Amino acid sequence: MEERVEGLWSDVRELNLGTTTEIEHLHNPPTPLCFLRDFVSQNKPCLISNATTHWPALSLWPSNSYLCKALKDSTISLHLTPNGRADALTTFTLPNNKNSLTCFASAFVKRMPFDRALNLIATKTEKKGTVAYMQQQNDCLLEEFGVIAGDVAAEVGWATEAFGCSPEAANLWIGNGESETWWHKDHYENLYAVVSGEKHFLLLPPTDVHRLYVKEYPAAQYTCDDDHDLESGELRLELEEPLRYIPWCSVDPYPSPERRGREMSLYPRYFNGPKPFECTVKAGDMLYLPSMWFHHVRQTPDSEGKTIAVNYWYDMQFDIKYAYFYFLQSISLPSNDPEKAQHPDTEDYKKQQVLQIPIGEQED
Repeated sequence: MEERVEGLWSDVRELNLGTTTEIEHLHNPPTPLCFLRDFVSQNKPCLISNATTHWPALSLWPSNSYLCKALKDSTISLHLTPNGRADALTTFTLPNNKNSLTCFASAFVKRMPFDRALNLIATKTEKKGTVAYMQQQNDCLLEEFGVIAGDVAAEVGWATEAFGCSPEAANLWIGNGESETWWHKDHYENLYAVVSGEKHFLLLPPTDVHRLYVKEYPAAQYTCDDDHDLESGELRLELEEPLRYIPWCSVDPYPSPERRGREMSLYPRYFNGPKPFECTVKAGDMLYLPSMWFHHVRQTPDSEGKTIAVNYWYDMQFDIKYAYFYFLQSISLPSNDPEKAQHPDTEDYKKQQVLQIPIGEQED
């Protein structure tokens, strides 16, 4: 079975996606018919240039002073982590022991005035103990940034016509070069437009789900005792109560040199399989990211220390492709995880391991 699944990775590239690491690049927005026929129906990503040249945001939002003035009365949700990785995996080392446990860590979220939040993102200091990111989602472009929402389009016209519906949500993302988004997928058709700075995407099609070694991890969340000094305050990680598990991708595509050998031995299907598609989205570009595609994102800030993007989530069709994906995902392949091999993945074993974690002990 493993050999047949591996054959699928090659087949989908040779038949549809292409055998290089590049995705198709359109130099102008497509017609609704072309977009639906060539990309949506084929569940195939593309990069689109000159898609947002009419947006006032392209000339206004790179200015921190403009944003602070326009949003001077706005309170927003700021997400904070010690390493720039929210909704990602973090390793804990148990006290006086060589054993470790991996958890799914969510950011500490603090409501604060926009100008203070932007300062935490854009100001680089050696004493900084946290990485800040505006990533609230949940239609936050209108809910939290409504004052400047008119600087961008309310929807992507040709996409709305192709999908036959308006966006379910529009979100604003403001971060810096330290923020990184872990491998994940969304149940939405995604149009992702960069306004300032650059976003660097790694992409894998739904057929490659087994290459990311999705497994369940205990959920935890960062918290802070002194949120009045978030610039240098230390975040600690606490397990959620009651205990719950999050199915999440295990692979770090950019492991440190000292961890690379171990990562490659644990996750050979990722490191030895076809390379992910790569795409850099620059200011004025828009990425079509089809539903169920796995993506990992890093970013490069602009001259004022920030990266800004707006994305539109359109409802996906829960059709036969969705059924095929979940059937494929249900097929079990061998794991190289020695911990999983030695211990059955039972609820009792997982709880036994989690309850040993001392809150606040974290390995960088």
